[in-house]
Amino acid sequence: DPPVPKNEVISPALAEPNGHFAQATVIETRGRLLFVSGMTARAKDGTVTGVGDITAQTHQVCQNLKAAVEAAGGTLDDIARVDVYVRNMEDFDAIHAVRRQYFTGVAPASTMVEVSKFVNKDYLIEINAIAAIQD
Repeated sequence: DPPVPKNEVISPALAEPNGHFAQATVIETRGRLLFVSGMTARAKDGTVTGVGDITAQTHQVCQNLKAAVEAAGGTLDDIARVDVYVRNMEDFDAIHAVRRQYFTGVAPASTMVEVSKFVNKDYLIEINAIAAIQD
């Protein structure tokens, strides 16, 4: 099935996004909602990809998001919202450079916050997502 049409909501009362995300997205669907748990840089074999490398870790996280949404019958374009947790907010630009490679249509709504710890000391980023998948 094609992705559910996702439209960016733009308000003249809001500043333009300072990264690769929409201030808000709207989806009209009779499909299914998919809630994806926080994805980290864990590879399929359980090892941590890109220890110390935010770009490599963000690629792995996006690949994990892609695998989860595809297993449910959707695509990355179906993701309407992400929450991003990072160890260092200084990585903002590098993270968004990678996100642009995966979220090529309307970008999802997004929140990014810096946290002090993850469950594994080697994780630099974790992203959870909500997708609307058309039946």
